[in-house]
Formats: sequence, structure tokens, C-alpha cells
Amino acid sequence: MFEFEFMRNAFAAVFFVTPLFGILSTMVVSNRMAFFSDSLGHGAFTGIALGALIGVGSEIFGLITFSIIFALLIIFIKNKTHSGADTVIGVFSSTAIALGLMLMSAGGQFNKFSKFLIGDLLSISQTDLISLAGIFFAVIISWIFLFNKLLISSVNKTLARSRGINTQFVESVFAVLLALVVAVSIQWVGILIINALLVLPAAASRNISNSVKSYHFFSITISLVSGLAGLILAYEINSAAGASIVVCAAVIYFFTLIFKKF
Repeated sequence: MFEFEFMRNAFAAVFFVTPLFGILSTMVVSNRMAFFSDSLGHGAFTGIALGALIGVGSEIFGLITFSIIFALLIIFIKNKTHSGADTVIGVFSSTAIALGLMLMSAGGQFNKFSKFLIGDLLSISQTDLISLAGIFFAVIISWIFLFNKLLISSVNKTLARSRGINTQFVESVFAVLLALVVAVSIQWVGILIINALLVLPAAASRNISNSVKSYHFFSITISLVSGLAGLILAYEINSAAGASIVVCAAVIYFFTLIFKKF
């Protein structure tokens, strides 16, 4: 399979993308943000449609811009209103996906955007890999400075504030990192399953870890192994790479669940 350039590019992309999903998923699970990360995928509909409508560069420009604004808006309103977080996220998520579908389907152009639903990891180019590498290092550097504050905020926000931590700012930065990774990856992973990669690695890791270090180590390892195994599986049976990766991650999760029981 390594005789083909598109497979070499896909494997390189997996080495950049999956560790990011593994790292971010730890806080997504710990902060009970699975619904939030899912809403970012739904909101991507509108971002893609707006990018095509505005016509600046490509759909990806609108996707990234809208995803970041969408994430910050949810965090801001969630912290300023007495409504439950799930209610606020649900309102934004349903509105965004409806608006996106409306814009995409106008004039019978929906087929043009269907590629974003299931993604195509094998279509990644050398230019895309350079962008991924830049995002990879940006997220890692941000995580070094952000991790301790995020960790204490996930344990107890009141305690975090007493330590002088601006929890809303920390949460907003994390939301931007999450939105950026989702927006960039969605064209290769697919809107329908992007959230699974932000939940399954950490969910599986929690079943077998007994410390914060092992929690992160296993989450990154599970995400990377799922990515590699899923890509090989997709090549062998000619299936969608994103879906194959998620299936491998799900299999690992159920194995760790059984391991936890016994």
C-alpha cells in the first residue's frame, strides 16, 4: 500500500491528527463535553455552506471561521445564562444544522457538499499535511500552557477560581482548539462520525487507567492505534477510512470495558 502516494499521505495525516484527538478527548470526556463536540460537527454544515456562499478561498475558510465563532458563542452564552448547558448547546446545534442544510440544499447543490458527510482521508495532499503539522504543533504548545488550568477547572471550577484561574477564558481557549481540530479534520473524517473520535479514545482510556498520566498516555495510544488499524482496514476492504477508524476505536473501547469488569 505504501507504493501509492495517497496512502503515504494518509498515514502521515493519521500520525498528526489522531494524537490530537487523543489529547483533546481526555478533557472532552472529563468535562462532559461530548454533546458540545458533537454540536461543532453539526455546526460545520453552516460553516461549509457559508464558505461556499461567500466564495473566499474555499469552503474550508468558512468552516474554520464559523466553527471558532460558533464554539466561542456557545461558551459565552452558557456562562451568561441560567439555562442548562445541554439546552444551550442543543439550541445552537439544531439551529446550525438546519441553517446549513437549508443553504446547502438551495438550488439543488447538496450533492456538492456530500463529501463532507463521510470524509475522505485518502484525498489528503502534501499541502494539507503542512497545514496539519502547523496545527499539531500549535495545539501541543497551547496544551503545555493550558493543561494544569484545564485539569483543575474540570475537577472543581470554584477551586480553580480561588486559585486565580479565569475559568471562562480557559474554557474558551480549549473550545477554540477543539473547533480548529474538528474544522480541519472534518473533510477527511466526516461530519457524521467526527464526534466519535473525540469521545472513544478517552472513554476507553478511563477504563484501564489509574492516574492522569496513564489516562493521557492510553488515550493517545488508543487513538493512534485506531487510526493506523482503521486506515489499513479501509485499504484492504475498500471502505471509508474515517468510519473504519471509528469502528476500530469502538472495538478497543468494548475490550477495555470487558477488561475493567474482570
